Amino acid sequence: MKTTKAPLSHADLLQLKRWNTPTIYNGWEQVTRQDPSVEGFNLEETRDFMPQMGPMVGYAITVVIEPSNPNHRRERPNAWSEYREYIVNGPGPKVVVVQDLDKPRVIGSFWGEVNSNIHGALGCVGTITDGAIRDLDEMNNAGFKALARRLCVGHAYSQPVRWNCEVEVFGRKVRPGELIHADKHGFLVIAPEDQAELLAAARYMDMAECSTLIAAARSAAGKNAKELLELIEQAGVEFSQLVRRRDGVRTVASGVPPDVEGGVPPPG
Repeated sequence: MKTTKAPLSHADLLQLKRWNTPTIYNGWEQVTRQDPSVEGFNLEETRDFMPQMGPMVGYAITVVIEPSNPNHRRERPNAWSEYREYIVNGPGPKVVVVQDLDKPRVIGSFWGEVNSNIHGALGCVGTITDGAIRDLDEMNNAGFKALARRLCVGHAYSQPVRWNCEVEVFGRKVRPGELIHADKHGFLVIAPEDQAELLAAARYMDMAECSTLIAAARSAAGKNAKELLELIEQAGVEFSQLVRRRDGVRTVASGVPPDVEGGVPPPG
């Protein structure tokens, strides 16, 4: 599977990293033609083992593992070398998305101190795996972020089985080269056609919320219930106007704009 060329500059990615994943989602739903109620994000719960690192942003490197199966080592003894050649040729920064065929009965970890340091040297900033990780303190020391199912002790027969292919983790399919934004809330997979407008849309939606509804909610002191409700109602109208002003509301895949008064997605 061909890896998508990175359309965003490193400066753009650094700016995307300044916001949490829900804020990026708010921008993404403005530019995508996917259905933002069911597509793009993880459908199963993830666990961020390094929340203190903040969000991670990068292009997907994909790999499938099956640590319980010893046959893979015999059948493909050069897998690690071939897999690393694939990694080094991908656009960076990179997020390694690992599908564990053993789940939910996780047997061994693909990740630990050695693998996180090697992947970091090859331009990877972290991983999303529906399997396990180990050497948590050492991975933190390497600065390698991980969203995973759980911790475990051993690695079993862990090695790459397939790579540069579509994978599915936490209920979401990911293709090589797709942009990923992830943090303690989960992750968002941004298709190539949605990437160019994402930064401007996220920045705009953050401004719209901060200058209307959030500002109104923070101005509650000294107001009675009626005044407060009127203030919030007016702020909602202003928020809707700001969103409409941004080149109109994009229609999602179903052909129906997001379901809210005025055709504007709800704040949150």
